[in-house]
Amino acid sequence: MASVRTNQLNALDLLIEQHDEVDQLIKQLEEEDLDGQKKMFVFFELADKLAAHASMEEQIFYPAVRAKQTEEMLLEATEEHLAIKRVLADMLVTDLDAPRFDALLSVLKEEVEHHARDEEEGELFPKLRNLMSGEELAALGGEMLALFEQLLSTQPRNNVRNETDKPAEI
Repeated sequence: MASVRTNQLNALDLLIEQHDEVDQLIKQLEEEDLDGQKKMFVFFELADKLAAHASMEEQIFYPAVRAKQTEEMLLEATEEHLAIKRVLADMLVTDLDAPRFDALLSVLKEEVEHHARDEEEGELFPKLRNLMSGEELAALGGEMLALFEQLLSTQPRNNVRNETDKPAEI
């Protein structure tokens, strides 16, 4: 995700690609026999990507696609982000080898799957494909990717704990 693109993804394709990447990182944490250093590296990458993804959606994507037809979905999405951030914040202060970490990872996986696959990809994105033009989605995708890459460079996982009091305003 941090590489420069020559072919610009539209906003929805960009989000789906990021959802896939998060799924792969979760899978690595679940299935691979990682040593402590590698597990920490994979987890920090997951935490940074989730934090940057949520911020990018809250700052650019949700406000840009807010319409009467999407209002309720977007409010629910910010509540789901809040739940994800709370689990992620707990994970960030839990020993990676503790049984609780694996339990939290399982909860995070369920939250992310529901939010990304069921709510966004299953319900929101089909509506947006009817409401927005390809050009609008492409322009939005470029803006979103630029912010995502900027956020990733700042270790956004370090801000998660400060974002767990209430859902983001959109």
